[in-house]
Amino acid sequence: MLGGAASNRRYYRLFHNTSSEGGAVIGVIGENAKENHAFLALGRHIRSLGLPVPEILASSDDEMHYLLEDLGNVSLYDLVEQARRSDSTSSQDRVVELLHQVMRDLPKLQFLTVEGFDFERDAFRESRFCETTIRWDLNYFKYCFLKPSGYPMDELRLEADFDRLCTALLDSTSPAEPWGFLYRDFQSRNVMIRDDKPWYIDFQGGYLGPIYYDVASFLWQTRANYSPELRNELLCEYADSMQPFFNMPQRTFRHRLRVFVFFRLLQTLGTYGYRGLFEHKAMFQTPICRALRSLVNLTCCNSEPAFEDCSLRGIVDSDSPAIDRFELEEDCPYLCELLAEVAKMERFQPVPATGPLVVRITSFSYKKGIPEDLSGNGGGFVFDCRAPLNPGRYAFYKPYTGRDEVVIDFLEGRRDEHGALIDRTNVSADKTSMQTFVENVYRLVDPAVDTYLKRGFTSLVVNCGCTGGQHRSVYCAQHLAQHIHQYFPAARIILTHREQQITELF
Repeated sequence: MLGGAASNRRYYRLFHNTSSEGGAVIGVIGENAKENHAFLALGRHIRSLGLPVPEILASSDDEMHYLLEDLGNVSLYDLVEQARRSDSTSSQDRVVELLHQVMRDLPKLQFLTVEGFDFERDAFRESRFCETTIRWDLNYFKYCFLKPSGYPMDELRLEADFDRLCTALLDSTSPAEPWGFLYRDFQSRNVMIRDDKPWYIDFQGGYLGPIYYDVASFLWQTRANYSPELRNELLCEYADSMQPFFNMPQRTFRHRLRVFVFFRLLQTLGTYGYRGLFEHKAMFQTPICRALRSLVNLTCCNSEPAFEDCSLRGIVDSDSPAIDRFELEEDCPYLCELLAEVAKMERFQPVPATGPLVVRITSFSYKKGIPEDLSGNGGGFVFDCRAPLNPGRYAFYKPYTGRDEVVIDFLEGRRDEHGALIDRTNVSADKTSMQTFVENVYRLVDPAVDTYLKRGFTSLVVNCGCTGGQHRSVYCAQHLAQHIHQYFPAARIILTHREQQITELF
């Protein structure tokens, strides 16, 4: 069985000896009949055009199981990562050439695939890019990333910006400009390298649509993290390769592309939010900071070489397509402002690869779930603070939190349930259950902090939860942060009381 990423399909490498050399094929078990049908129909069609996609060797009558040509184990993304870590110029040059080849192949995939294929009958979801598909992606961003981020927003203003963005995206072609095959998930993980050539997989979600979307998907893939200079170089390669199919002024092309890059990055954040924040898959958590920074950067004019002087302001008129009259900063002002503010949130700050140990301590309510770990390391401590006596059971303490003196006094035995001070003259000096609990937390966390500092680790997560995230968990997290700051001054501490939206740095 082969490892999957975001898909629920199961993949197997099946070895056989039906030829003298032997070999292998890929067996696939899909869970969605319509998705399987779209892949098989598109795969056979694209293969018939002579384009490099895996040959479909066989499928069951119900199309729930099928066999594919084995393209090996190496994806373009793997090679990009290897080249980034390597000092070998030849390795880096090889990857750049492969990226150029992908840009030369993309116009063929876009413009040739639409010839003779019935998207109305065989597409997985919608047959074409439309308001429904746009709203899917915008709502994906809103509900799977923006709302879980915890940042307060004005939904009416946000939806007004979404409306203007949707109008521009829909009106992205003139009657004389053809749409192409919109691959949708066109990125380096879906490009396999065999015999030093790129082969393309995972195209089952495709439909008719604007050509800009896949260019944006590939060149602004967050996890690939291409340099702005390389992106511009590859964009020029694509533009040259597109000329035999359709000729468009470069300024117009780049202006429209910028809008689609913005849209695609919003969709990407929705994916990272769902897969990373809801499903807790670490591989989708770490790129969130980078995707946010890319979006904020994109809202600045002339943010990188690909978009220098690409504005059409003053050049187009009222009869031009809506996308050519669309200016990101002017037509989506609230969305741009919102992204900039969310990007400043402490939870979305990147964890440094080197430098001092950062201990992230968070208090939370179990009713709202355990906080996610965006460092990508996973693990860390989660302490259940619900065993000690709860101040929230008593009316006097309900307005307060574990940071307030009266709650601290109660948890440490100096006040009763009504808030009155206790005469401790004849009271036992034994520690309260809360004090004992916190001291046991120290005993567990201290050795980890000490070891992490000695080994040069950069991230440790500690979460303290209780029923409402207001009293006991806040007390525990606050005292732990102060304790670590006192005994391990080399560590940097980020204390967050999630339900109160308070962050402190030590």
